[in-house]
Amino acid sequence: MKIPKSLLIDPEKNTVYGSFAVAISIWAFSYSSVFGPVLILAYYAVWLPLIMVDYRRLLRHASGAWLPLAFAIYVCLSVFWSDAPGITLRTAIQYCSHIACAYIAARTVSVRTLTIGSLIGIFLVLLYSLSVGSYSYDVLDGTYNFVGAFSSKNQLGFVASLGIYFCVVFLALLRRGRISFILTAPIFVLSAYLLIMAHSATSTASIPAVLALVVLLAVAKKLPLRYRRVIFLVGASGLVVVTGVAFAGLLDFVLGAFGKDSTLTGRTYLWEQGWEAAQQAPIFGVGYAAYWVQGFAEAERLWNEFYITTRSGFHFHNTYIEALVELGYVGATLISLIILRTLWGHISALIFRAWQAESVILGGVMVLLLIRSFVEIDTFNPYIMGSFLLYYSYFKLVRVHVARPRWTAADLAEPETAGR
Repeated sequence: MKIPKSLLIDPEKNTVYGSFAVAISIWAFSYSSVFGPVLILAYYAVWLPLIMVDYRRLLRHASGAWLPLAFAIYVCLSVFWSDAPGITLRTAIQYCSHIACAYIAARTVSVRTLTIGSLIGIFLVLLYSLSVGSYSYDVLDGTYNFVGAFSSKNQLGFVASLGIYFCVVFLALLRRGRISFILTAPIFVLSAYLLIMAHSATSTASIPAVLALVVLLAVAKKLPLRYRRVIFLVGASGLVVVTGVAFAGLLDFVLGAFGKDSTLTGRTYLWEQGWEAAQQAPIFGVGYAAYWVQGFAEAERLWNEFYITTRSGFHFHNTYIEALVELGYVGATLISLIILRTLWGHISALIFRAWQAESVILGGVMVLLLIRSFVEIDTFNPYIMGSFLLYYSYFKLVRVHVARPRWTAADLAEPETAGR
């Protein structure tokens, strides 16, 4: 039996397969540490074989991916000056292949299919965590937090916040019929419940801001282009002023609601330690994934100070500081450019060009990732949802026009017979 290519790689026809592939990916991102490498192999299996289906489609206009390609090459080159070259080489290959899967997804899966697949995957992930029902004791906070099957409340909070986000944008921008409300209601309720149970301040504080932005961008659809530009300029200027004046007070207010203070339960101390570590190799860093290595004195010291008995799965809780330590100013600049280029690409498309629901959805995703980048490293590691969404959103900026067959007028004149 032959399966039509369009059911696998055509964004307009592959909703079933695309949703399945995205759901498998989210399950792998969430629980690969629980179920082992088999989930990573499943993640590769749903994306990489699509290259063989139609490689011309995937390679068309590939030059638009030069910035992530440059960053991937730099990550791989860091093995030559890495303090732990073996770990750097393995993790760099994983990160590059992860980017490749996001590239294939962007070329073959529409934003609507991505949203549907994300809702399915997130719902299954949260259901499993609810069934596991594990709690984790935070030594610094002195509190117990629900983590489910995850190793951290922040990971659970991120998945739950994405569940809320995709439910809202699907109902507001992509739904077809009233049945959408019935199908998304359980996902929204479960996501909201587990977000509250996780007590993740970052996720709880960021999701309202992102949803408010989505509402603003959705309303902008009814305005002419010139008014969108004026609103954008005034709003951007006001945001800078308000953020500069009220950031400290707002931060203390949000953290106070969770029983915390402006030290972010040790994160400011981590940032200081990261900045000091970055000064040891400021230009190129110590190598990708070459700082948090068992046996290295500084990593062992910080693990001990923060009661990380597993001696793994820890970081500086800031994307840019983590990049400075491992990849220096060069790597931190590249990852910053990728984030800003992707965010600006989708926001500017709404402000200065034709309004599209896809740009609203991906623009909101990028704002969420940008907010979290100052307290998490969602986009810096392989096999996590944040980095997949970042590169998917970036590659969606490159418009690929599918070649259509050109129809020509047929010669319908009857041929002359020999008798005539």
